[in-house]
Amino acid sequence: MNRRGRLRDHGLSVGRLPPGPLNAITDVPDVHVGHLTLLEGDAVRTGVTAILPHGGNVFWERVPAGLAVGNGYGKLAGSTQVQELGELETPLVLTNTLSVAAGLDGVIGWTLEQPGNEAVQSVNAVVGETNDGVLNDIRARVVRPEHVRAALAAARPGPVEEGAVGAGTGTVCFGWKGGIGTASRVVVADAGAFTLGALVQSNFGGDLTVCGVPVWADLQPPPAAPDGSVMIVLATDAPLSDRNLTRLARRAFLGVGRTGGVMANGSGDYALAFSTSPGVRRVAGSPLLHTSELPNTALSALFQAAVEATEEAILNSLFTAHTITGTGGRTVQALPVDRVLALTRPA
Repeated sequence: MNRRGRLRDHGLSVGRLPPGPLNAITDVPDVHVGHLTLLEGDAVRTGVTAILPHGGNVFWERVPAGLAVGNGYGKLAGSTQVQELGELETPLVLTNTLSVAAGLDGVIGWTLEQPGNEAVQSVNAVVGETNDGVLNDIRARVVRPEHVRAALAAARPGPVEEGAVGAGTGTVCFGWKGGIGTASRVVVADAGAFTLGALVQSNFGGDLTVCGVPVWADLQPPPAAPDGSVMIVLATDAPLSDRNLTRLARRAFLGVGRTGGVMANGSGDYALAFSTSPGVRRVAGSPLLHTSELPNTALSALFQAAVEATEEAILNSLFTAHTITGTGGRTVQALPVDRVLALTRPA
C-alpha cells in the first residue's frame, strides 16, 4: 500500500494544524472507505471508491451534509436533495463520468438490501465522478452495479489506500498521474478536540504548486489541458448543522487553489461535507429532532482544517500514484518525487 510514499513520508507537510493518527478521512471515528479497482487488458483503467459516513444504517440514521460547487461542469447525482434537505441517506460513491448510472444502481440496490429497509421505496443515492478517458476506455462502460456493491462491501475504517486505485485508477492531475488522496487535521475548540478528514479524486489541471513552491516551472510537466475535475469529500466529528457544513465545504476549494488548480471552464469541482456526530444525527421518523451543535464562532479552525486537509490530500494523490499505461497506448507518468523534493527542500 502506498509504496511510493506520501507527502509526510518524504519530510514535507502543509499548514500548521496536526494530522490525526492515520492522516486520513478515517481518522474521523466510524467513517469507512472501500475501493474496487478495474485493470483489464490494455484499455480498462477505472474503478469505484465508496465512503460510508458510519457503519450503521445510513438511511435511518442520516447525517447532516453540505454541498459546494466550485465549477459545475460535472455530474453529481443526488446533489439537489442534499441541498434541499441538508442530509445524506446513503453512502457516497465516486467513479468515472459514464458510470454514474451504474453507481446509482449499485448504491440503490445495496441500500434496499440492508436490514430494516424492506419497505423503503425512495432512495437518494449520491454518486460523483471525474472523467478518466485519457487512460480508460470510458465508452466501454465496464463499471457495473456489482462493482459498486463490492466497493461498499470492502469499506472499512483504518488506513486508506491511495494513488491509482478505485475511482482514481485512470485519473490525471497537473499532467501527472492523479488518483485518490486523503489527509486529516485535528482542531481544538472550547467544546473539545475534533477531527476533520478529506478524501479527493484528483483529475484536474493547472500549475502544480507543492508546499508553496511553484514546481511546475522547473518540472516542465507533460502537456495537459487545464480542464478536468476534482471530487472532495470532507468528514468531521464536530457537531455541525448542514448550513455550517456547506460553509465548510466551500473552504475546500482554497486547498485546490493552493496546489495550483484554477477550476477551469470544463472542470467539475465539487465538495461535500458531512458530520458524523451523534449530536446532530437525524433519526428518520422522529417527531422532533434535538441537536447540539457548535456555534459559528468555532468554525474558523475547522475552515483552516478543511483547506489544509484538502491541499495535502491532493498532494498525497500525486505522490502515491504510479505510472499507468492505458487505452490507445497512452502513458501518464507518475509525479517525479525526487525532483519535487529537490525543489521544495531548503538547500
